[in-house]
Amino acid sequence: MIRRTFLAVSAVLVAVLAAGCQGSAYTHRNTDQLQVVATTGIIADLVKNVAGDAANVVPLVPANADPHSYEPTLRDVRNIVYSDVAFSNYVMLEEHKLIKTLDANIPPDAPNIGLAEGATKYSARVIPLVEDVTLDTVWLGLRVSGAGSELGADRASEVRMKMTEVVAPSGGTVHGFLTQALGQNTLYFDSSDGAGDSDVATLPVNAHTHLSWAFSKPGVYKVTFETHLATDPEHKTYIGKGTYTFAVGVDPHSDPQLKNKRIIDEGHADLTTDLDTKRLTVFADSEKETSSDLGESSYERNVAGHDSLNPDDTVISVTNKAWQEIPRGSKFLGEPGSSTYLLPQAVLGKHVHGEMDPHLWHDVSNAIAYVKLIRDTLAHADPDNAGTYEANAKRYVDRLDALDREVRDTLASIPKDKRHLITTHDAFAYLGAAYDVDIAGFVTPNPAVEPSVTDRIRLADTIRNLKVPAVFVEPQLGRSLTLRTVADEANVSVCDIYSDAFDSRVTTYEELMRFNAQSLKGCLT
Repeated sequence: MIRRTFLAVSAVLVAVLAAGCQGSAYTHRNTDQLQVVATTGIIADLVKNVAGDAANVVPLVPANADPHSYEPTLRDVRNIVYSDVAFSNYVMLEEHKLIKTLDANIPPDAPNIGLAEGATKYSARVIPLVEDVTLDTVWLGLRVSGAGSELGADRASEVRMKMTEVVAPSGGTVHGFLTQALGQNTLYFDSSDGAGDSDVATLPVNAHTHLSWAFSKPGVYKVTFETHLATDPEHKTYIGKGTYTFAVGVDPHSDPQLKNKRIIDEGHADLTTDLDTKRLTVFADSEKETSSDLGESSYERNVAGHDSLNPDDTVISVTNKAWQEIPRGSKFLGEPGSSTYLLPQAVLGKHVHGEMDPHLWHDVSNAIAYVKLIRDTLAHADPDNAGTYEANAKRYVDRLDALDREVRDTLASIPKDKRHLITTHDAFAYLGAAYDVDIAGFVTPNPAVEPSVTDRIRLADTIRNLKVPAVFVEPQLGRSLTLRTVADEANVSVCDIYSDAFDSRVTTYEELMRFNAQSLKGCLT
């Protein structure tokens, strides 16, 4: 029933042989047991829990090895050649040579499944990879809503928004500016010389614009604007005044004055003049909760997918992802090479690779989607044992459901203002999204990128600003040395966390998720 064919040695195999890789000679497995290869130990563990004794499951990347950099051996090629089914994660996780070797040597009629992509059909939740982490912040613009016809407005009218007061941390300044296509900057708001008549932006009725915003120091800012409607050059009508609160580089949950306020730290938001209600609002992407969950901070849900929020009950969070050095050509923000917290204008684009973040398993619900895809793949390849795969998968999913609840409860017990994760590389976005953990910083986006001096300065500032008691390193990564050094200089603890691979201490997926949750709880509380 199960196919056994000999596949000609490919060019990739020849290359492996030429490189001098050593391994056992090819041997034909005289067995009817399904032969399965899985690129990583985590995937192999998921497959073993579904397969049970009905299949022989072999991981290609060994324990303690980094999937991002592991290169295949002759033994790996042999296992691929004689496999009936192959499971990998996604090209952005495994080293490209491993994926090429798998694709070149897998028998042509053997299922070759990329779990991250395939699991979306089983309701896996996918996060896109962001090319520049400084763009993974809230996009903040200006908006005029309402026609203003009762105020005499027409399409020739304009609204003038003036910054009248800024309360900032010591030495802190606010700049609001527009970056044109050729890199020219138009400065609208500049608090370095105070706030007043020169700090004005003008918009037509029913219009909005994208802006960049820069804050020179971490801390809480309160910025007051007032707006007027100009129906002609001689007539201005006062519309209203509003004070907007910004938490820059600090955790808004840790400030008692900001308690119970709606926190905006992602998506698109506009500082808005509402001509119909004569109020200043925050026009923002809706949260997942219903409007009743938003409380009185929401004036109304007036456009599908958006809320009109009272600025008195709203905080715009400028996270440490916005930290960067001031480039040459932007001296109006400060001395080039010094730091600022920059919210780039949305029109510049949130540059994504078009690929997904491959670390889906850090959300247990995604691991369950993997298991369901594995179950169906094995059942199709080996229908005689379909009932076994179905029963094993059901028992395993029940355990994973319980694990999901356990991880959620464990992480929820960490106070919100302490739930900040700083680690070696950007592998925990799914953990953050699924279990409400702030991914506050990492050494580099991926282990293949060498950390720069700027990366180290950003890490040190993030640790100081958020007052984190610990950072987390992956035992298998050499990049841990950088984070350990920064942590030692900041006098904070260093704790372990697992991302892509097992070792002698953590040998299963369930152990990995449970260890990470307990490590976060123990080190952050």
